[in-house]
Parts: sequence; structure tokens; C-alpha cells
Amino acid sequence: MTSDITPKDILEWCRISYTDLAEHPNRKIPFRICKDSAEMGYIMSRELVDLIRINNSKQKITRAIVPCGPLCWYKPFTEMVNTERVSLRDLVVFHMDECLDWQGKLLPKNHPQNFRTYMENHFYGPIAHNLNVPEENRHFLLPSNLEEIAEKVASAEIDITYGGWGQDGHVAYNQARRNPYSHLTIDDVRRSSARFQENNQDTVLALAHRSLGSAYQLVAPMSVTLGIKECLSAKKIRLFSDTGAWKQTSLRIALFGPLTPEFPITLLQEHPDALLTATVETSRHPISEHPEWDFGL
Repeated sequence: MTSDITPKDILEWCRISYTDLAEHPNRKIPFRICKDSAEMGYIMSRELVDLIRINNSKQKITRAIVPCGPLCWYKPFTEMVNTERVSLRDLVVFHMDECLDWQGKLLPKNHPQNFRTYMENHFYGPIAHNLNVPEENRHFLLPSNLEEIAEKVASAEIDITYGGWGQDGHVAYNQARRNPYSHLTIDDVRRSSARFQENNQDTVLALAHRSLGSAYQLVAPMSVTLGIKECLSAKKIRLFSDTGAWKQTSLRIALFGPLTPEFPITLLQEHPDALLTATVETSRHPISEHPEWDFGL
């Protein structure tokens, strides 16, 4: 892939102190910083619960595209729903992605990267039965239903897309395409829809390092994902990260870089109501804290 971004660009953006990111004059996406994972989990939970409550009061259905992660918000979300007695009976959830084995088949139920199992245990499981999302409103992305889910999203009015972003700025599993014989334009990425894909080597290594003790051999090599078209179709886009160094550079490219297929998150610059939120640890960058470092650029 030919990059639109040079090492000199990255160095310039990474030298910006995290304290200057939110109000920086060159920032292209609204941004806020929170203290830590606990605060971020509360923010995520509060915003979604309040949106559901408002729509309930208007007798409106709430439609949300929801990720498996960040992990910090499930406990406060389910506690808010149960304590405040907020009905999720009119919540429609589109799960944005799922991991697959090398043959494109679903992972074992108790595989740590089986997103459906995690969501059933931590997102749906703790909620009181009479408040919970009806089974028919839970749309899990599977190898067998990609077109069906894409059509449902296209025909619906999606209120909000929640999510995180990856080391290459992927939203859902919309990774930068690394195939040397298949180059994408920014328009290709913008129009991308639900699909199968091989996971990139850098994604596999990042996930292995983050959660499997660097056992990259055990990371899911394939995935299904909603496309950027579906994810950005929502009225609001809210992406969050509390995973530190893994996301520090892609955050700055999202905030300051050009639209580029190498970092799909940059397409949020075109959305009328997008907001990135990161913890202090994720917002900081070691390059900004070492002005003596010389990269010869």
C-alpha cells in the first residue's frame, strides 16, 4: 500500500502534547479526554442509557450498532439499566463484527475471541429479564447472514454507532487492506459493506500482545464485519479507547491526518456528529514527552 502519510507527518502529530489535543486548531474530529477506564465506562454507559430513555419517552425504537469492546462499559451499563429500570424492550442491536477461524467458520463458544459469547454473558446476561433486549432485536453478524444484516441496517434509521478503533485506525474490523495486489481508494473504503476478510498480520500481532501473551498462533485469523458504509450510517458516531500505546498513533492520525484508506478512522472527519474519546494513557504519546529524541527527519 502506498501511504498518504509520511514519517515526518507522524512525527509532527505525535509531538503534540495530549493536553493540547482537544482544543488543537488543526484537529479534524471532535475529541475529549477522560481520566481512566472507569470514567470512560461510565461515560459510555450514561450516554447510551440516556439516549434509550429519551427515545422510550417518545415511544421511539432505538437502533444501535454495538461492538464487543471496549470492555469497561458493560458492568456500569447493566447496573444503570437494572437500577434505573430502563427498558431495553425497544432497543435494536446490530453487533458490528465477529471473529472466525482459518476456514471462515465461527470460533468455539468459549474461545476468548468469540464476541457473541462475550456479549451474551456480559451485555445481555446481567440485565433483568423484563428489561432486556428481546431475542429478535439482537442481530449478530454471522458468515451466513452478511447481506441480510447489511440490508437491515440500510433500511433502518440507526441512532448511534459505538465502537473503538484499532492500531491501524480500523473501525469494527474494517482494517487497512494489506494485499499487495488489491489496492483500495478512499472511496472503496467509504462504500465498503458487510464482508468476510483475512485479518492483517499487524492486527493479529496487536491482539496477541494485548490479550494472549503474544500467542499469535491462537488469534482468530479471519473475521466478518459491518462495512464503513454501515458503521457511518448512524446519526451519531461515538468511538472510545482505553488501551494505551496500541492506539496512540492512530488517534493522532485520525485527528490530524488526511482521508486515507490506510487509516479508515479518518473517514469520521466527514461525519456531522462524530466524537472520539480516549483515556489519558491512550491520549499521551512518548514522542511528545521526549523532545530530545532525533529521528533524522
